[in-house]
Amino acid sequence: MVKPPPLRSSASSADSTADPTDKGWGERREPRHSPPCNLPIPISAKVPMADQCQTTKSVPRDVPVSSGLAIAVLSVLAATGTLATNILLPSLPQIAISLNVTSAAVTSAITVFLAVFGIGQLLVGPLSDRYGRRWPVLIGFVVFIGGSVWCGLATDLPNLLAGRIVQAAGACATSVLSRAIARDMFSGPALARAMALIMIVMSAAPGFSPLLGGALDHSFGWRSEFALVAAFAAAGAIAYSIILGETHNSIRTPLNLVAIARTYVGLIGDRRFAIPAATASLIIGGLFSMFSAAPRLFIEAMHFTPIQLGLFFAGTVFIVFAAGMLATKLAPRYGLDRPIRAGLWATAASSIAILLISMISPTFLPFLGAMCIFLLGMGVVSPLATARALSPFGEKAGAASALLGFWQMMNAAIGVWLAASVSHEAMFALGVVLSAFSLLALGLYAWGLRSPAPH
Repeated sequence: MVKPPPLRSSASSADSTADPTDKGWGERREPRHSPPCNLPIPISAKVPMADQCQTTKSVPRDVPVSSGLAIAVLSVLAATGTLATNILLPSLPQIAISLNVTSAAVTSAITVFLAVFGIGQLLVGPLSDRYGRRWPVLIGFVVFIGGSVWCGLATDLPNLLAGRIVQAAGACATSVLSRAIARDMFSGPALARAMALIMIVMSAAPGFSPLLGGALDHSFGWRSEFALVAAFAAAGAIAYSIILGETHNSIRTPLNLVAIARTYVGLIGDRRFAIPAATASLIIGGLFSMFSAAPRLFIEAMHFTPIQLGLFFAGTVFIVFAAGMLATKLAPRYGLDRPIRAGLWATAASSIAILLISMISPTFLPFLGAMCIFLLGMGVVSPLATARALSPFGEKAGAASALLGFWQMMNAAIGVWLAASVSHEAMFALGVVLSAFSLLALGLYAWGLRSPAPH
Protein backbone atom coordinates (compact mmCIF):
# COMPACT_ATOMS: atom_id res chain seq x y z
CA MET A 1 0.00 0.00 0.00
CA VAL A 2 1.27 3.42 -0.86
CA LYS A 3 1.24 6.46 1.38
CA PRO A 4 -0.18 9.96 0.63
CA PRO A 5 2.07 12.43 -1.18
CA PRO A 6 4.68 14.49 0.65
CA LEU A 7 3.12 17.79 1.60
CA ARG A 8 4.27 21.35 2.09
CA SER A 9 2.94 24.17 4.22
CA SER A 10 3.78 27.84 4.50
CA ALA A 11 4.78 29.26 7.81
CA SER A 12 2.27 32.02 7.45
CA SER A 13 -0.56 29.52 7.94
CA ALA A 14 0.32 28.67 11.50
CA ASP A 15 -2.33 30.68 13.31
CA SER A 16 -5.16 31.26 10.86
CA THR A 17 -7.91 29.20 9.29
CA ALA A 18 -9.51 31.66 6.92
CA ASP A 19 -8.92 34.57 4.65
CA PRO A 20 -7.63 37.44 6.81
CA THR A 21 -9.91 39.79 4.89
CA ASP A 22 -13.00 37.81 5.92
CA LYS A 23 -14.78 39.10 8.99
CA GLY A 24 -16.88 37.72 11.78
CA TRP A 25 -15.97 34.06 11.49
CA GLY A 26 -14.03 33.53 14.72
CA GLU A 27 -10.70 32.53 13.23
CA ARG A 28 -9.48 30.54 16.20
CA ARG A 29 -7.33 27.46 15.83
CA GLU A 30 -7.64 24.19 17.62
CA PRO A 31 -4.48 23.27 19.54
CA ARG A 32 -1.68 22.01 17.33
CA HIS A 33 -0.27 18.63 18.29
CA SER A 34 2.56 18.38 15.83
CA PRO A 35 4.19 20.22 12.93
CA PRO A 36 1.78 20.96 10.11
CA CYS A 37 1.21 18.48 7.31
CA ASN A 38 2.67 19.56 4.00
CA LEU A 39 0.54 20.43 1.00
CA PRO A 40 1.00 19.23 -2.56
CA ILE A 41 0.12 22.72 -3.82
CA PRO A 42 1.71 25.74 -2.10
CA ILE A 43 -0.68 27.93 -0.14
CA SER A 44 -1.08 31.50 -1.27
CA ALA A 45 -0.45 34.06 1.40
CA LYS A 46 -3.79 35.55 0.40
CA VAL A 47 -5.70 32.76 2.12
CA PRO A 48 -3.53 31.25 4.85
CA MET A 49 -5.05 28.10 6.29
CA ALA A 50 -3.25 25.71 8.57
CA ASP A 51 -3.47 21.99 8.65
CA GLN A 52 -3.74 20.37 12.04
CA CYS A 53 -2.46 16.84 11.81
CA GLN A 54 -1.01 14.53 14.39
CA THR A 55 0.61 11.69 12.54
CA THR A 56 0.10 8.06 13.42
CA LYS A 57 1.87 4.97 12.22
CA SER A 58 1.37 4.45 8.52
CA VAL A 59 2.95 2.49 5.72
CA PRO A 60 5.33 4.65 3.68
CA ARG A 61 4.27 5.44 0.12
CA ASP A 62 6.54 3.89 -2.45
CA VAL A 63 5.92 6.57 -5.06
CA PRO A 64 4.34 9.98 -4.66
CA VAL A 65 0.99 10.56 -6.35
CA SER A 66 0.29 13.75 -8.24
CA SER A 67 -2.47 16.03 -7.00
CA GLY A 68 -4.19 15.74 -10.39
CA LEU A 69 -4.33 11.96 -10.19
CA ALA A 70 -5.57 12.13 -6.61
CA ILE A 71 -8.35 14.55 -7.57
CA ALA A 72 -9.35 12.27 -10.46
CA VAL A 73 -9.79 9.33 -8.07
CA LEU A 74 -11.66 11.49 -5.55
CA SER A 75 -13.96 12.63 -8.34
CA VAL A 76 -14.88 9.01 -9.07
CA LEU A 77 -15.72 8.50 -5.40
CA ALA A 78 -17.83 11.65 -5.31
CA ALA A 79 -19.69 10.92 -8.55
CA THR A 80 -20.77 7.36 -7.71
CA GLY A 81 -23.94 8.37 -5.85
CA THR A 82 -25.11 11.02 -8.31
CA LEU A 83 -24.45 8.70 -11.25
CA ALA A 84 -26.62 6.01 -9.68
CA THR A 85 -29.42 8.54 -9.10
CA ASN A 86 -29.71 10.46 -12.35
CA ILE A 87 -28.96 7.67 -14.81
CA LEU A 88 -32.42 6.26 -14.04
CA LEU A 89 -34.43 9.41 -14.81
CA PRO A 90 -35.19 8.67 -18.49
CA SER A 91 -35.99 5.03 -17.66
CA LEU A 92 -38.55 5.58 -14.89
CA PRO A 93 -41.56 5.12 -17.22
CA GLN A 94 -40.11 1.90 -18.64
CA ILE A 95 -39.24 0.60 -15.17
CA ALA A 96 -42.83 1.29 -14.08
CA ILE A 97 -44.17 -0.74 -17.02
CA SER A 98 -41.70 -3.58 -16.39
CA LEU A 99 -42.56 -3.81 -12.70
CA ASN A 100 -46.29 -3.24 -13.27
CA VAL A 101 -46.54 -0.11 -11.11
CA THR A 102 -47.35 3.54 -11.75
CA SER A 103 -44.75 6.13 -12.70
CA ALA A 104 -45.45 8.00 -9.46
CA ALA A 105 -44.78 4.83 -7.45
CA VAL A 106 -41.48 4.08 -9.16
CA THR A 107 -40.12 7.56 -8.36
CA SER A 108 -39.83 6.29 -4.79
CA ALA A 109 -36.65 4.60 -6.03
CA ILE A 110 -35.12 8.09 -6.16
CA THR A 111 -36.60 9.27 -2.85
CA VAL A 112 -35.49 6.18 -0.93
CA PHE A 113 -31.99 6.45 -2.34
CA LEU A 114 -31.61 10.11 -1.31
CA ALA A 115 -32.92 9.46 2.21
CA VAL A 116 -30.55 6.57 2.93
CA PHE A 117 -27.73 8.38 1.14
CA GLY A 118 -28.09 11.36 3.49
CA ILE A 119 -28.61 9.55 6.77
CA GLY A 120 -25.88 7.00 6.15
CA GLN A 121 -23.25 9.72 5.90
CA LEU A 122 -23.77 10.59 9.56
CA LEU A 123 -22.53 7.11 10.47
CA VAL A 124 -19.75 6.74 7.92
CA GLY A 125 -18.00 10.00 8.80
CA PRO A 126 -17.26 9.17 12.47
CA LEU A 127 -16.33 5.60 11.53
CA SER A 128 -13.69 6.94 9.15
CA ASP A 129 -12.36 9.35 11.76
CA ARG A 130 -11.82 6.41 14.10
CA TYR A 131 -10.70 3.63 11.75
CA GLY A 132 -9.36 5.56 8.76
CA ARG A 133 -10.66 6.12 5.25
CA ARG A 134 -9.44 3.03 3.39
CA TRP A 135 -11.70 0.27 4.67
CA PRO A 136 -14.93 2.33 4.81
CA VAL A 137 -14.34 3.37 1.18
CA LEU A 138 -13.62 -0.16 -0.04
CA ILE A 139 -16.52 -1.67 1.91
CA GLY A 140 -18.75 1.08 0.55
CA PHE A 141 -17.81 0.17 -3.01
CA VAL A 142 -18.52 -3.53 -2.38
CA VAL A 143 -21.91 -2.76 -0.82
CA PHE A 144 -22.77 -0.44 -3.71
CA ILE A 145 -21.89 -3.09 -6.29
CA GLY A 146 -24.01 -5.64 -4.42
CA GLY A 147 -26.95 -3.23 -4.34
CA SER A 148 -26.58 -2.53 -8.07
CA VAL A 149 -26.72 -6.25 -8.87
CA TRP A 150 -29.79 -6.59 -6.63
CA CYS A 151 -31.55 -3.75 -8.47
CA GLY A 152 -30.65 -5.18 -11.86
CA LEU A 153 -32.26 -8.51 -10.94
CA ALA A 154 -35.37 -7.04 -9.27
CA THR A 155 -38.70 -8.28 -10.61
CA ASP A 156 -40.99 -6.12 -8.45
CA LEU A 157 -40.93 -2.70 -6.80
CA PRO A 158 -40.19 -3.86 -3.21
CA ASN A 159 -37.09 -5.69 -4.40
CA LEU A 160 -36.00 -2.67 -6.44
CA LEU A 161 -36.39 -0.42 -3.40
CA ALA A 162 -34.47 -2.87 -1.22
CA GLY A 163 -31.64 -2.88 -3.75
CA ARG A 164 -31.69 0.92 -3.87
CA ILE A 165 -31.35 1.05 -0.09
CA VAL A 166 -28.27 -1.18 -0.27
CA GLN A 167 -26.91 0.89 -3.16
CA ALA A 168 -27.32 4.14 -1.23
CA ALA A 169 -25.69 2.66 1.88
CA GLY A 170 -22.57 1.97 -0.15
CA ALA A 171 -22.65 5.21 -2.14
CA CYS A 172 -22.86 7.38 0.97
CA ALA A 173 -19.46 6.06 2.10
CA THR A 174 -17.67 6.94 -1.14
CA SER A 175 -19.33 10.34 -1.42
CA VAL A 176 -18.76 11.63 2.10
CA LEU A 177 -15.22 10.27 2.28
CA SER A 178 -14.22 11.90 -1.01
CA ARG A 179 -14.50 15.24 0.80
CA ALA A 180 -12.79 13.96 3.95
CA ILE A 181 -9.89 12.56 1.93
CA ALA A 182 -9.58 15.86 0.08
CA ARG A 183 -9.30 17.56 3.47
CA ASP A 184 -6.67 15.01 4.53
CA MET A 185 -4.52 15.83 1.52
CA PHE A 186 -5.11 19.54 0.87
CA SER A 187 -5.63 22.80 2.72
CA GLY A 188 -6.36 26.45 2.00
CA PRO A 189 -6.48 27.42 -1.69
CA ALA A 190 -5.30 23.92 -2.62
CA LEU A 191 -8.39 22.47 -0.93
CA ALA A 192 -10.63 25.03 -2.64
CA ARG A 193 -9.09 24.10 -6.00
CA ALA A 194 -9.52 20.39 -5.34
CA MET A 195 -13.16 20.82 -4.31
CA ALA A 196 -13.87 22.93 -7.39
CA LEU A 197 -12.43 20.27 -9.70
CA ILE A 198 -14.34 17.52 -7.88
CA MET A 199 -17.50 19.60 -8.22
CA ILE A 200 -17.02 19.69 -11.99
CA VAL A 201 -17.04 15.89 -12.13
CA MET A 202 -19.93 15.65 -9.65
CA SER A 203 -21.90 17.94 -11.93
CA ALA A 204 -20.90 15.98 -15.03
CA ALA A 205 -22.35 12.80 -13.52
CA PRO A 206 -25.95 14.08 -13.18
CA GLY A 207 -25.51 16.08 -16.39
CA PHE A 208 -24.43 13.31 -18.75
CA SER A 209 -25.94 10.31 -16.94
CA PRO A 210 -29.56 10.88 -18.09
CA LEU A 211 -28.35 10.96 -21.71
CA LEU A 212 -26.30 7.82 -21.11
CA GLY A 213 -29.18 6.16 -19.30
CA GLY A 214 -31.57 6.91 -22.14
CA ALA A 215 -29.16 5.38 -24.66
CA LEU A 216 -28.66 2.26 -22.55
CA ASP A 217 -32.38 1.89 -22.00
CA HIS A 218 -33.05 2.19 -25.72
CA SER A 219 -30.34 -0.31 -26.69
CA PHE A 220 -30.23 -2.86 -23.88
CA GLY A 221 -33.07 -2.12 -21.45
CA TRP A 222 -33.13 -0.37 -18.09
CA ARG A 223 -31.35 -3.19 -16.24
CA SER A 224 -28.16 -2.42 -18.18
CA GLU A 225 -27.91 0.87 -16.29
CA PHE A 226 -27.30 -0.98 -13.05
CA ALA A 227 -24.66 -3.11 -14.74
CA LEU A 228 -22.87 0.06 -15.84
CA VAL A 229 -22.85 1.70 -12.41
CA ALA A 230 -21.61 -1.56 -10.85
CA ALA A 231 -18.71 -1.66 -13.33
CA PHE A 232 -18.00 2.03 -12.65
CA ALA A 233 -17.82 1.34 -8.91
CA ALA A 234 -15.52 -1.65 -9.41
CA ALA A 235 -13.12 0.49 -11.44
CA GLY A 236 -13.27 3.19 -8.77
CA ALA A 237 -12.44 0.71 -6.00
CA ILE A 238 -9.41 -0.58 -7.90
CA ALA A 239 -8.17 2.95 -8.66
CA TYR A 240 -8.60 4.05 -5.04
CA SER A 241 -6.80 1.06 -3.56
CA ILE A 242 -3.85 1.42 -5.96
CA ILE A 243 -3.45 5.21 -6.10
CA LEU A 244 -4.57 6.60 -2.74
CA GLY A 245 -5.11 4.12 0.07
CA GLU A 246 -5.13 5.42 3.64
CA THR A 247 -4.84 9.20 4.03
CA HIS A 248 -6.11 9.77 7.57
CA ASN A 249 -2.79 10.13 9.38
CA SER A 250 -3.95 12.65 11.97
CA ILE A 251 -5.28 11.95 15.45
CA ARG A 252 -8.04 9.30 15.54
CA THR A 253 -11.34 10.31 17.19
CA PRO A 254 -12.81 7.83 19.72
CA LEU A 255 -15.88 5.97 18.47
CA ASN A 256 -18.82 6.09 20.88
CA LEU A 257 -22.31 7.55 20.69
CA VAL A 258 -21.60 10.30 23.20
CA ALA A 259 -18.44 11.36 21.37
CA ILE A 260 -20.21 11.28 18.00
CA ALA A 261 -23.11 13.35 19.31
CA ARG A 262 -20.70 15.79 20.95
CA THR A 263 -18.77 16.13 17.70
CA TYR A 264 -21.89 16.89 15.66
CA VAL A 265 -23.24 19.31 18.24
CA GLY A 266 -19.87 21.05 18.33
CA LEU A 267 -19.82 21.38 14.54
CA ILE A 268 -23.38 22.71 14.43
CA GLY A 269 -22.51 25.27 17.10
CA ASP A 270 -19.30 26.36 15.37
CA ARG A 271 -20.07 29.16 12.92
CA ARG A 272 -16.92 28.40 10.94
CA PHE A 273 -18.64 25.18 9.85
CA ALA A 274 -22.36 25.86 10.20
CA ILE A 275 -22.67 29.01 8.07
CA PRO A 276 -20.76 27.93 4.93
CA ALA A 277 -22.08 24.35 5.20
CA ALA A 278 -25.70 25.50 5.43
CA THR A 279 -25.10 27.95 2.59
CA ALA A 280 -23.72 25.25 0.28
CA SER A 281 -26.52 22.85 1.29
CA LEU A 282 -29.26 25.32 0.38
CA ILE A 283 -27.74 25.90 -3.05
CA ILE A 284 -27.43 22.15 -3.64
CA GLY A 285 -31.07 21.80 -2.58
CA GLY A 286 -31.99 24.26 -5.31
CA LEU A 287 -29.95 22.30 -7.84
CA PHE A 288 -31.76 19.04 -7.05
CA SER A 289 -35.12 20.78 -7.27
CA MET A 290 -34.15 21.77 -10.81
CA PHE A 291 -33.24 18.17 -11.64
CA SER A 292 -36.56 16.86 -10.34
CA ALA A 293 -38.66 19.56 -12.02
CA ALA A 294 -36.94 19.24 -15.41
CA PRO A 295 -38.98 16.25 -16.72
CA ARG A 296 -42.28 18.00 -15.89
CA LEU A 297 -41.07 21.32 -17.23
CA PHE A 298 -39.44 20.22 -20.47
CA ILE A 299 -41.32 17.04 -21.45
CA GLU A 300 -44.84 17.84 -20.23
CA ALA A 301 -44.96 21.64 -20.52
CA MET A 302 -42.52 22.34 -23.36
CA HIS A 303 -42.97 19.01 -25.18
CA PHE A 304 -39.29 18.04 -25.32
CA THR A 305 -38.36 14.47 -26.13
CA PRO A 306 -36.40 12.41 -23.54
CA ILE A 307 -33.29 12.70 -25.72
CA GLN A 308 -33.67 16.50 -25.83
CA LEU A 309 -34.02 16.51 -22.07
CA GLY A 310 -30.82 14.47 -21.82
CA LEU A 311 -29.06 16.97 -24.05
CA PHE A 312 -30.19 19.81 -21.78
CA PHE A 313 -28.72 18.05 -18.75
CA ALA A 314 -25.51 17.42 -20.67
CA GLY A 315 -25.31 21.11 -21.58
CA THR A 316 -25.43 22.10 -17.92
CA VAL A 317 -22.11 20.32 -17.41
CA PHE A 318 -20.23 22.87 -19.48
CA ILE A 319 -21.63 25.75 -17.43
CA VAL A 320 -20.66 24.12 -14.15
CA PHE A 321 -17.28 23.24 -15.66
CA ALA A 322 -16.70 26.90 -16.48
CA ALA A 323 -17.83 27.91 -12.98
CA GLY A 324 -15.53 25.36 -11.35
CA MET A 325 -12.55 26.58 -13.36
CA LEU A 326 -13.45 30.15 -12.44
CA ALA A 327 -13.57 29.19 -8.76
CA THR A 328 -10.05 27.72 -8.94
CA LYS A 329 -8.79 31.07 -10.27
CA LEU A 330 -10.73 33.30 -7.89
CA ALA A 331 -9.93 31.55 -4.60
CA PRO A 332 -6.13 32.05 -4.60
CA ARG A 333 -6.48 35.66 -5.74
CA TYR A 334 -9.47 36.93 -3.74
CA GLY A 335 -9.85 34.40 -0.94
CA LEU A 336 -13.04 32.44 -0.35
CA ASP A 337 -15.44 35.10 0.92
CA ARG A 338 -15.71 37.44 -2.06
CA PRO A 339 -16.29 34.74 -4.73
CA ILE A 340 -18.86 33.03 -2.48
CA ARG A 341 -20.79 36.28 -2.04
CA ALA A 342 -20.66 36.99 -5.77
CA GLY A 343 -21.94 33.49 -6.53
CA LEU A 344 -24.78 33.86 -4.03
CA TRP A 345 -25.88 37.13 -5.61
CA ALA A 346 -25.88 35.41 -9.01
CA THR A 347 -28.03 32.51 -7.76
CA ALA A 348 -30.48 34.86 -6.01
CA ALA A 349 -30.87 37.18 -9.00
CA SER A 350 -31.33 34.33 -11.48
CA SER A 351 -33.83 32.54 -9.21
CA ILE A 352 -35.99 35.63 -8.96
CA ALA A 353 -35.70 36.01 -12.74
CA ILE A 354 -37.00 32.44 -13.23
CA LEU A 355 -39.94 33.20 -10.94
CA LEU A 356 -40.78 36.37 -12.91
CA ILE A 357 -40.38 34.58 -16.26
CA SER A 358 -42.80 31.88 -15.12
CA MET A 359 -45.44 34.53 -14.38
CA ILE A 360 -44.87 36.79 -17.40
CA SER A 361 -43.64 34.68 -20.32
CA PRO A 362 -42.87 31.02 -19.49
CA THR A 363 -40.83 30.28 -22.59
CA PHE A 364 -37.64 28.31 -23.10
CA LEU A 365 -34.97 30.86 -24.02
CA PRO A 366 -35.54 33.32 -21.13
CA PHE A 367 -35.67 30.37 -18.72
CA LEU A 368 -32.48 28.93 -20.19
CA GLY A 369 -30.61 32.23 -19.75
CA ALA A 370 -31.65 32.58 -16.11
CA MET A 371 -30.87 28.93 -15.37
CA CYS A 372 -27.38 29.30 -16.84
CA ILE A 373 -26.67 32.16 -14.43
CA PHE A 374 -27.96 30.08 -11.51
CA LEU A 375 -25.71 27.17 -12.48
CA LEU A 376 -22.75 29.50 -12.82
CA GLY A 377 -23.28 30.88 -9.32
CA MET A 378 -23.89 27.42 -7.90
CA GLY A 379 -20.66 26.15 -9.45
CA VAL A 380 -18.70 28.84 -7.62
CA VAL A 381 -20.52 28.76 -4.27
CA SER A 382 -20.67 25.01 -3.69
CA PRO A 383 -16.95 24.08 -3.83
CA LEU A 384 -15.68 27.22 -2.11
CA ALA A 385 -18.25 27.11 0.69
CA THR A 386 -17.47 23.42 1.16
CA ALA A 387 -13.76 24.18 1.38
CA ARG A 388 -14.44 26.90 3.93
CA ALA A 389 -16.60 24.63 6.04
CA LEU A 390 -14.08 21.77 6.15
CA SER A 391 -10.77 23.65 6.36
CA PRO A 392 -10.66 24.26 10.14
CA PHE A 393 -11.48 20.66 11.06
CA GLY A 394 -8.62 18.40 10.00
CA GLU A 395 -9.05 15.99 12.91
CA LYS A 396 -12.84 15.89 12.40
CA ALA A 397 -12.87 15.93 8.60
CA GLY A 398 -14.91 12.73 8.38
CA ALA A 399 -17.62 13.93 10.76
CA ALA A 400 -17.65 17.41 9.23
CA SER A 401 -17.97 15.99 5.72
CA ALA A 402 -20.69 13.60 6.89
CA LEU A 403 -22.75 16.37 8.47
CA LEU A 404 -22.31 18.51 5.37
CA GLY A 405 -23.44 15.64 3.15
CA PHE A 406 -26.45 14.99 5.38
CA TRP A 407 -27.50 18.63 5.22
CA GLN A 408 -27.10 18.65 1.45
CA MET A 409 -29.24 15.54 0.94
CA MET A 410 -31.93 16.75 3.33
CA ASN A 411 -32.09 20.08 1.51
CA ALA A 412 -32.19 18.14 -1.77
CA ALA A 413 -35.11 16.04 -0.51
CA ILE A 414 -36.96 19.14 0.69
CA GLY A 415 -36.30 20.93 -2.60
CA VAL A 416 -37.54 17.95 -4.64
CA TRP A 417 -40.69 17.70 -2.53
CA LEU A 418 -41.43 21.43 -2.71
CA ALA A 419 -40.85 21.60 -6.46
CA ALA A 420 -43.47 18.87 -6.90
CA SER A 421 -45.92 20.28 -4.35
CA VAL A 422 -45.94 24.06 -4.56
CA SER A 423 -47.81 24.31 -7.87
CA HIS A 424 -48.93 22.30 -10.87
CA GLU A 425 -47.03 24.82 -13.00
CA ALA A 426 -43.51 23.36 -13.01
CA MET A 427 -41.63 26.56 -13.86
CA PHE A 428 -43.48 28.61 -11.27
CA ALA A 429 -42.89 25.97 -8.58
CA LEU A 430 -39.21 25.79 -9.48
CA GLY A 431 -38.91 29.59 -9.38
CA VAL A 432 -40.47 29.70 -5.92
CA VAL A 433 -38.15 27.00 -4.56
CA LEU A 434 -34.99 28.44 -6.12
CA SER A 435 -35.83 31.96 -4.92
CA ALA A 436 -36.53 30.79 -1.37
CA PHE A 437 -33.38 28.67 -1.12
CA SER A 438 -31.08 31.22 -2.80
CA LEU A 439 -32.32 34.21 -0.78
CA LEU A 440 -32.08 32.22 2.44
CA ALA A 441 -28.50 31.20 1.58
CA LEU A 442 -27.55 34.78 0.74
CA GLY A 443 -29.07 36.13 3.94
CA LEU A 444 -27.52 33.40 6.08
CA TYR A 445 -24.04 33.97 4.71
CA ALA A 446 -24.35 37.75 5.08
CA TRP A 447 -25.49 37.30 8.67
CA GLY A 448 -22.54 35.03 9.38
CA LEU A 449 -20.15 37.71 8.14
CA ARG A 450 -21.72 40.47 10.21
CA SER A 451 -22.05 38.53 13.46
CA PRO A 452 -19.31 39.24 16.01
CA ALA A 453 -16.62 36.60 16.31
CA PRO A 454 -16.80 34.43 19.46
CA HIS A 455 -14.00 34.76 21.97
